[in-house]
Amino acid sequence: MTFMLRRASEVAYRWMLAALLTAAPLAGQSVPAQTTARVTVDHSAFDRLLRAHVTDGLVDYDAFRDAAAFRRYLTSLERASLAGTDDDERLAFWINVYNAYTIQLIVSHGERESIRNIDRTLGVLRLKGPWSEPIVRAAGRTLSLDEVEHRIIRKEFHEPRIHFALVAAAKGSPPLRSEAYTGAELERQLFDQGRRFLTDTTKNQIETKFPRLSPIFTYYKSDFGNSRSELGGYLAMWFEGDTKKRLESGRFGLRELPFDWSLNATATTGARPR
Repeated sequence: MTFMLRRASEVAYRWMLAALLTAAPLAGQSVPAQTTARVTVDHSAFDRLLRAHVTDGLVDYDAFRDAAAFRRYLTSLERASLAGTDDDERLAFWINVYNAYTIQLIVSHGERESIRNIDRTLGVLRLKGPWSEPIVRAAGRTLSLDEVEHRIIRKEFHEPRIHFALVAAAKGSPPLRSEAYTGAELERQLFDQGRRFLTDTTKNQIETKFPRLSPIFTYYKSDFGNSRSELGGYLAMWFEGDTKKRLESGRFGLRELPFDWSLNATATTGARPR
């Protein structure tokens, strides 16, 4: 090797070594973690609609019927991709899907008394009634409301608080929020839904010696625990003082309140001519 070639080789080596030393962290220094942007689905249009047309859990169904923004939002759900989303984002997506398409079910049938009037034949619900109708189009799939709830949400997420968030268009249901669910806010939203539902004495009467609960806790008993003590321990997180202690002990009577299936509509629903 000639002197010039050796010299070039040495210079190149020293340059490479300096670059590696500069890039390497000093002893004791931590390497900054790489941050990746959270993959989200845009529910802002639904959020604006809910803020405008839901008051204290009651829905102006006529306003949703007339809103082009609602139809566009449903189309966006059909085209949405969940690739790369985390569990909270996916759960928020499917809760919004369920609630939005429940509104659409009421709107599409023009029902103004009870969701249970939909798909009745001679006064009897056909099959599973409105919940079996394949009305939902979301993330490239066609589904019924039952499939969204039982095959996706309950099966994949195992989160009992979804029963405080899924709204079956009934006054006995938990209140529909005046905001859309998002992955970033899901924990706060679900806990708040539990508080609102459990302390509403028209739906649950828990701060008494003999609590009376919504039939939701009977329908989905296995989701909340296999015994009264497990159920009480779960409910206790929303209460304080003697009520909390009584629930945690599991020593309390338990009765069921009737479920109000009348439509969760505002007084303005049905007031305007078609």
